[in-house]
Amino acid sequence: MTKIAKSKQISRRKFLGTASCATIGTTTLFSSLLNLGAVNSLAAMNPANNSGSDDYKALVCISLSGGNDSFNMLVPRSNRHYQEYAKTRSNLALPKGNLLSLDYTDRNGKQFGLHPAMPEVQELFNNKKLAFISNIGTLVAPCSKKEYLAGSVSSPVGLLSHADQAQQWMTGIPYSRSSKGWGGRMADILQAGNENQNISMNISLSGTNIYQVGNHVSEYAIRASAGGSVGIKTYEGNNSLDNILSGGVESLLEQDYKDMFTSSYTNKIKNSQANYEEFSKALKDAPLFSSQFSDNELSANLELVAKTIAAQKILGMKRQTFFINFGGWDHHDEVLNNQETMLAVVSKALLEFQEAMEEMEMAENVTTFTMSDFGRTLTSNGNGSDHAWGGNVMVMGNEVNGGQIYGEYPSLALNGENDIGGAIMLPTTSTDVYFAELSQWFGVGKGDLNFVLPNLSRFYDPYNSKMPLGFMK
Repeated sequence: MTKIAKSKQISRRKFLGTASCATIGTTTLFSSLLNLGAVNSLAAMNPANNSGSDDYKALVCISLSGGNDSFNMLVPRSNRHYQEYAKTRSNLALPKGNLLSLDYTDRNGKQFGLHPAMPEVQELFNNKKLAFISNIGTLVAPCSKKEYLAGSVSSPVGLLSHADQAQQWMTGIPYSRSSKGWGGRMADILQAGNENQNISMNISLSGTNIYQVGNHVSEYAIRASAGGSVGIKTYEGNNSLDNILSGGVESLLEQDYKDMFTSSYTNKIKNSQANYEEFSKALKDAPLFSSQFSDNELSANLELVAKTIAAQKILGMKRQTFFINFGGWDHHDEVLNNQETMLAVVSKALLEFQEAMEEMEMAENVTTFTMSDFGRTLTSNGNGSDHAWGGNVMVMGNEVNGGQIYGEYPSLALNGENDIGGAIMLPTTSTDVYFAELSQWFGVGKGDLNFVLPNLSRFYDPYNSKMPLGFMK
């Protein structure tokens, strides 16, 4: 145990220098570089640094893709601030009397309410199990309105573009286009700490996504509609046709193919089937919980996440990330009607999942957070709102310092200090610090934060003794 604690203090530069002095060969050095993740995994999951040898943590990401109009999700409720909101939003403004009040007042005396379709989130917030981060968005560097208008600070690539902004929330790289995500880079460091190396620690319920793809780790896709992992189900049949089919498949897979590509593909299928069987058995053998989930796609996905977390010991997992895409938020039209329906689904699903985690006694081990492409214009385009920049997100779990709004909720007055034109809010909180705090809670060491989030140093010193925002315990 002492040796592990000491190894944690060795820097990457010193490690590589020591390796060079030992005159290890090129191949060995390359292997050592790839296995730095194993060293960091041991440090992150060292029982001396955590609550015990049974330490487990999961991050659950819910992407509200399309650009959630989140200034109608979290609304100022105190008189003067509500009047600013109502004047700017005009026909999109929610009636003040319909807002669900939050037990919170910010340092400027501003009070807040929630969209009336979110009573479950109101309950979670007031019970200090959920927090908001306000006016957050992708930023290349700290930027004032004056600097933005003068063009003296670089803006994110493809600002206001769905594809670019969604990608940047997933990669943590706002200055260029990348195919690697910050969840994938975390897994590059931490995957080796899981006992099970056959199944990725990054589990996707929405297929391929950039967020979970790293240099060496990618997502393992499961589906609620399939009841979990996807494999060749004829192996499970008992009738004669299934036996014939499975026998034929087995014969094809067991042949010795001389063609390199055919052999490689066959091995891939065999490994996938083995992983499917292992994952399916783990779900089947996992402890049951009685918490009920609603009959919709988001709740079904969160129920499958809960079942997978229940199976984490059987699967041999210490760290897992989960990704769920809940799309359809590009409300250029009918924003009020669409949000009334969709925010109700999100709100109820969050409470259902939190109750399941509490029943399983995993609420301290699991943190759920949201992201979206961007916020939307404060002004109406007639019956909806258009692409913008800063917005509001939620983070939930027993390790969250809940019941608070982090960041700076902006003035919603037209031409205010954060309105850069067109009623577009310039973010006052960078996504980098949001992701950094989640990463630190998850077990990423201070020395690895700049690897996970290459733009972080422009907003936060990883060796700072304080968390970037303070929303995690």
